[in-house]
Amino acid sequence: MNMKLLEGKVALITGAARGIGKSIALAFAAEGADIAFTDLNIDGVAEATKAELEALGAKVLAIASNAADFEASHKVVSDVMAEFGHIDVLVNNAGITKDTLMVRMTEAQWDAVLNVNLKSAFNFIHAVSPVMMRQRGGSIINISSVVGVHGNAGQCNYSSSKAGMIGLAKSIAKELGSRGVRANAVAPGFILTEMTASLPEEALKAWNEAIPLRRGGTPEEVAKVCLFLASDLSSYVSGQVLQVDGGMLM
Repeated sequence: MNMKLLEGKVALITGAARGIGKSIALAFAAEGADIAFTDLNIDGVAEATKAELEALGAKVLAIASNAADFEASHKVVSDVMAEFGHIDVLVNNAGITKDTLMVRMTEAQWDAVLNVNLKSAFNFIHAVSPVMMRQRGGSIINISSVVGVHGNAGQCNYSSSKAGMIGLAKSIAKELGSRGVRANAVAPGFILTEMTASLPEEALKAWNEAIPLRRGGTPEEVAKVCLFLASDLSSYVSGQVLQVDGGMLM
């Protein structure tokens, strides 16, 4: 029988009740991983996600937690360790947007996006680093964005947070590489989610025309790249940014 790519591994994924995070969790579970995931609330949507993961044979721990809270994030890691005994993969996926032009942006809008997107990644990496160092192995994946690489008008807060996640991944790759811990960033482009599904048809057409592959990506396509980075297929890949954007920004 062929061994699954993540057989025997435990993955901790933030903000995974829905969207890209959920797709990552499902892809990991299908390849043999047990899953711990967080969301602000473990509501009906999160419970349904948990059931889907369990149907794939995964042992699942769903935790209500604010990823932007330092102490709460450390408690999540402690709870996951108590339940599973090890953490092999961390995916920092929690994120929000509060888009507006810089001249209209409030301090609260700036702080909220930086806290949820970037500080949450710091929180969880800070908490999981000692675990992975003791294990002498692990994969950390920051879900960034193409706007973190190239910038975008009207998204100064979001772009800055996502650029910070890239710098954080590269720095951690250098700090923890000698302990066998890898860190990388994934930068999705225009991905078809519930949020983009509400865009007018003309806007969708304009996006598709700007993308060489002439279509938006799917959460599952982002998840496949994360699966590569989580598995031993990428055992010599660290400190990299993988754009999943159909060639939109080269």
